[in-house]
Amino acid sequence: MIGQLLKGLRTTFGYIFTQPVTVQYPEVKRPVRERFRGRHELKRFADGKERCIGCSLCAAACPADAILVVPAENTPDHQVSYGERYAATYEINMLRCIFCGYCEDACPTNAIVLEHQYELSFYDRRDSIYTKEMLLVPEDQGHGDAPPILTQLERRPSPPAQIDL
Repeated sequence: MIGQLLKGLRTTFGYIFTQPVTVQYPEVKRPVRERFRGRHELKRFADGKERCIGCSLCAAACPADAILVVPAENTPDHQVSYGERYAATYEINMLRCIFCGYCEDACPTNAIVLEHQYELSFYDRRDSIYTKEMLLVPEDQGHGDAPPILTQLERRPSPPAQIDL
Protein backbone atom coordinates (compact mmCIF):
# COMPACT_ATOMS: atom_id res chain seq x y z
CA MET A 1 0.00 0.00 0.00
CA ILE A 2 2.77 2.47 0.87
CA GLY A 3 4.68 1.29 -2.21
CA GLN A 4 1.77 2.15 -4.46
CA LEU A 5 1.41 5.56 -2.82
CA LEU A 6 5.11 6.30 -3.41
CA LYS A 7 4.82 5.11 -7.00
CA GLY A 8 1.94 7.57 -7.58
CA LEU A 9 3.81 10.42 -5.90
CA ARG A 10 6.88 9.67 -8.05
CA THR A 11 4.73 10.16 -11.15
CA THR A 12 3.30 13.39 -9.75
CA PHE A 13 6.71 14.80 -8.82
CA GLY A 14 8.06 13.78 -12.23
CA TYR A 15 5.59 16.11 -13.96
CA ILE A 16 5.57 18.94 -11.43
CA PHE A 17 8.66 20.65 -12.89
CA THR A 18 7.81 20.32 -16.60
CA GLN A 19 6.27 23.09 -18.69
CA PRO A 20 2.48 22.88 -19.04
CA VAL A 21 1.06 22.25 -22.52
CA THR A 22 -2.04 24.35 -21.91
CA VAL A 23 -2.60 27.15 -24.41
CA GLN A 24 -4.04 30.30 -22.84
CA TYR A 25 -6.77 30.54 -25.49
CA PRO A 26 -8.17 34.04 -25.57
CA GLU A 27 -4.74 35.64 -25.29
CA VAL A 28 -2.77 33.12 -27.39
CA LYS A 29 -4.43 31.75 -30.50
CA ARG A 30 -3.19 28.39 -31.69
CA PRO A 31 -2.19 28.28 -35.37
CA VAL A 32 -4.15 25.86 -37.52
CA ARG A 33 -2.94 23.49 -40.22
CA GLU A 34 -2.84 24.59 -43.84
CA ARG A 35 -5.69 22.26 -44.84
CA PHE A 36 -7.97 23.37 -41.97
CA ARG A 37 -11.47 24.36 -43.09
CA GLY A 38 -13.05 27.07 -40.97
CA ARG A 39 -15.35 30.04 -41.51
CA HIS A 40 -16.58 30.68 -45.04
CA GLU A 41 -15.71 33.84 -46.99
CA LEU A 42 -17.04 35.18 -50.28
CA LYS A 43 -14.12 36.57 -52.26
CA ARG A 44 -13.88 39.49 -54.69
CA PHE A 45 -11.74 40.40 -57.66
CA ALA A 46 -9.07 43.08 -57.36
CA ASP A 47 -11.39 45.71 -58.85
CA GLY A 48 -14.00 45.05 -56.13
CA LYS A 49 -16.50 43.02 -58.17
CA GLU A 50 -17.88 39.89 -56.58
CA ARG A 51 -16.62 36.52 -57.72
CA CYS A 52 -19.97 34.82 -57.08
CA ILE A 53 -22.06 34.57 -60.24
CA GLY A 54 -25.13 33.10 -58.55
CA CYS A 55 -24.89 29.71 -60.25
CA SER A 56 -25.97 27.78 -57.08
CA LEU A 57 -23.49 24.97 -57.68
CA CYS A 58 -22.30 25.33 -54.09
CA ALA A 59 -25.86 24.84 -52.83
CA ALA A 60 -26.29 21.80 -55.05
CA ALA A 61 -23.03 20.26 -53.82
CA CYS A 62 -23.74 20.83 -50.13
CA PRO A 63 -24.72 17.48 -48.54
CA ALA A 64 -26.24 19.20 -45.50
CA ASP A 65 -28.36 21.61 -47.56
CA ALA A 66 -26.92 24.51 -45.59
CA ILE A 67 -26.51 27.03 -48.44
CA LEU A 68 -29.21 29.22 -49.97
CA VAL A 69 -28.45 31.19 -53.14
CA VAL A 70 -31.00 33.47 -54.79
CA PRO A 71 -29.61 34.83 -58.07
CA ALA A 72 -30.45 38.13 -59.73
CA GLU A 73 -29.63 39.53 -63.17
CA ASN A 74 -26.81 42.02 -63.71
CA THR A 75 -27.80 45.18 -65.54
CA PRO A 76 -25.50 47.59 -67.38
CA ASP A 77 -26.04 50.27 -64.73
CA HIS A 78 -25.76 47.80 -61.81
CA GLN A 79 -22.89 45.41 -62.58
CA VAL A 80 -22.14 43.42 -59.40
CA SER A 81 -20.16 40.54 -60.93
CA TYR A 82 -18.66 39.65 -64.28
CA GLY A 83 -21.31 37.06 -65.11
CA GLU A 84 -24.84 37.51 -66.33
CA ARG A 85 -26.10 36.99 -62.78
CA TYR A 86 -24.96 37.57 -59.24
CA ALA A 87 -26.08 36.26 -55.86
CA ALA A 88 -28.68 38.68 -54.55
CA THR A 89 -29.08 36.52 -51.44
CA TYR A 90 -26.36 34.19 -50.17
CA GLU A 91 -26.89 32.52 -46.80
CA ILE A 92 -25.13 29.69 -44.98
CA ASN A 93 -26.75 28.05 -41.97
CA MET A 94 -23.74 27.32 -39.79
CA LEU A 95 -25.72 24.94 -37.57
CA ARG A 96 -26.20 22.66 -40.57
CA CYS A 97 -22.77 23.11 -42.16
CA ILE A 98 -20.42 20.16 -41.72
CA PHE A 99 -17.35 22.00 -43.11
CA CYS A 100 -16.78 19.36 -45.79
CA GLY A 101 -15.48 21.83 -48.41
CA TYR A 102 -17.72 20.56 -51.23
CA CYS A 103 -19.03 24.09 -51.80
CA GLU A 104 -15.47 25.29 -52.27
CA ASP A 105 -14.73 22.49 -54.74
CA ALA A 106 -17.93 23.07 -56.74
CA CYS A 107 -17.50 26.82 -57.21
CA PRO A 108 -16.31 27.60 -60.76
CA THR A 109 -15.07 31.10 -59.85
CA ASN A 110 -13.44 30.32 -56.47
CA ALA A 111 -15.89 32.68 -54.81
CA ILE A 112 -16.55 30.66 -51.63
CA VAL A 113 -13.47 29.73 -49.61
CA LEU A 114 -13.23 28.06 -46.21
CA GLU A 115 -10.63 30.13 -44.37
CA HIS A 116 -8.71 29.47 -41.15
CA GLN A 117 -10.96 31.32 -38.70
CA TYR A 118 -12.34 28.94 -36.10
CA GLU A 119 -14.11 31.30 -33.69
CA LEU A 120 -17.73 30.58 -34.58
CA SER A 121 -19.88 31.17 -31.52
CA PHE A 122 -23.35 32.59 -31.23
CA TYR A 123 -26.04 32.76 -28.57
CA ASP A 124 -29.10 32.74 -30.78
CA ARG A 125 -30.15 30.45 -33.64
CA ARG A 126 -30.79 33.46 -35.88
CA ASP A 127 -27.14 34.47 -35.47
CA SER A 128 -26.08 31.12 -36.92
CA ILE A 129 -27.28 32.11 -40.40
CA TYR A 130 -24.43 33.96 -42.08
CA THR A 131 -25.69 36.39 -44.71
CA LYS A 132 -23.92 37.69 -47.78
CA GLU A 133 -22.93 40.86 -45.96
CA MET A 134 -21.26 38.82 -43.22
CA LEU A 135 -19.46 36.51 -45.66
CA LEU A 136 -18.31 39.01 -48.30
CA VAL A 137 -14.80 40.39 -47.85
CA PRO A 138 -14.36 44.19 -48.06
CA GLU A 139 -13.76 45.69 -51.49
CA ASP A 140 -10.14 46.55 -50.76
CA GLN A 141 -9.34 42.90 -49.93
CA GLY A 142 -10.13 41.58 -53.39
CA HIS A 143 -7.45 39.68 -55.25
CA GLY A 144 -6.88 38.29 -58.71
CA ASP A 145 -7.57 39.67 -62.13
CA ALA A 146 -10.73 39.44 -64.18
CA PRO A 147 -11.78 35.92 -65.10
CA PRO A 148 -9.65 34.48 -67.91
CA ILE A 149 -12.70 33.76 -70.08
CA LEU A 150 -13.54 37.47 -70.16
CA THR A 151 -10.04 38.53 -71.06
CA GLN A 152 -10.05 36.01 -73.90
CA LEU A 153 -13.39 37.29 -75.19
CA GLU A 154 -12.20 40.87 -75.12
CA ARG A 155 -9.16 40.09 -77.28
CA ARG A 156 -9.61 40.68 -80.95
CA PRO A 157 -8.67 37.75 -83.16
CA SER A 158 -5.61 38.36 -85.26
CA PRO A 159 -6.06 38.26 -89.05
CA PRO A 160 -5.14 34.95 -90.65
CA ALA A 161 -1.63 34.70 -91.97
CA GLN A 162 -1.25 34.84 -95.72
CA ILE A 163 0.34 31.89 -97.39
CA ASP A 164 2.31 32.45 -100.56
CA LEU A 165 2.09 29.63 -103.07
